[in-house]
Amino acid sequence: MCKMDKEDNHGKEPTYEILLKSIQFLVERAEKVNKENQQKFDQLSDRLQSIEASISKLSKFNVDARKSKDDARKEPITEKSFKLKHVFNVNRFMNGMHSFSESEDHFNVKWRMCVERRNNRLEFYVYCDPIAPPDQWSIRTRTECKLFGRYENDVSRSWENYYEKSGGLGIDFLTWEDMRKKYLVDGKLTVETKVTIVETTGWAKPKIRVFDESQKDVSDVILVASDTKFYVLKMSSVFKALLLGSISESKQSEVKLDVSDPDDFHYFLEVLHGEPAIDDTNVEGVALLADMYDAPTVIRRCQEFLLEKSKKTVEKKREIANQYHLGKVEKTGKSGTTTHIRNHADLPEPTLSEMLMFIVVIMLIIWWKFG
Repeated sequence: MCKMDKEDNHGKEPTYEILLKSIQFLVERAEKVNKENQQKFDQLSDRLQSIEASISKLSKFNVDARKSKDDARKEPITEKSFKLKHVFNVNRFMNGMHSFSESEDHFNVKWRMCVERRNNRLEFYVYCDPIAPPDQWSIRTRTECKLFGRYENDVSRSWENYYEKSGGLGIDFLTWEDMRKKYLVDGKLTVETKVTIVETTGWAKPKIRVFDESQKDVSDVILVASDTKFYVLKMSSVFKALLLGSISESKQSEVKLDVSDPDDFHYFLEVLHGEPAIDDTNVEGVALLADMYDAPTVIRRCQEFLLEKSKKTVEKKREIANQYHLGKVEKTGKSGTTTHIRNHADLPEPTLSEMLMFIVVIMLIIWWKFG
């Protein structure tokens, strides 16, 4: 019997070796599965972190948007001002070379910046080019220019410009070497300029109504805008609980307003009285006053003009609507397309349930792909 068993097992692998190989196979398989699971876990962890970061950014955006909107509402713009920002590539500038930014339309004038290397100094200019200017005109501005430093050591300069014709006015800013050492980043110079229009002359178009001294007998208050007097009836339906606010209850017979452009204020009063006084030359100035005095009638007229009659670009219309809080403006044209002009802060905020649903959907997608 023993002899037969020996013969039958001759040439066969011992049982313990089979068991050993089986154990080794199982260990290798387990390590492989564990490695695959670890990779899936790492991928899942990375995706969860990405989702968490996205939600955090989304929440911060909504908070910032609400704060921006609330702050803007608390402090409406009271000046005819705007900002220009551009990154100039001046790394290989030689003496006499210059570079321009793109032109931008603000208050019916094209504006652009220019930097020039002259006598190894950086000179800076703001160019003014009115759109359809009158025969004689002038614009006085207050200009504030900032160079962004590479170590947050920004530098600013302020001055006044007086334009009587198209062209550029500016200043000698600093030495080219100082600019290169402190403010040049990868051969590029970042410049931001705030331009405030202090005074304009020669731009007035024909008036529809008069608010001068000839209206003295039918008025009970004088509004003064930059030394120009407007005679109005403060208790009329136009002004009551709207423009004058506490002034309507005041004993004052003459009130000075914080308005820099009397022509814009004249058109604003005309619109309040129902006149079609808005056009492309003054819509931005009238919208500024509508926002400043929170006048819904004028806001609505500005919206209607931008949609129905304005020849400005869609981008410029959107900029005016956002800048002066005109809210949502939309129009469907013949082609069926819709033009939207709205403040980004007016967009609906995602709720907590929507965020959770977003996470669940992402988890299901990951499980379906890797599970």
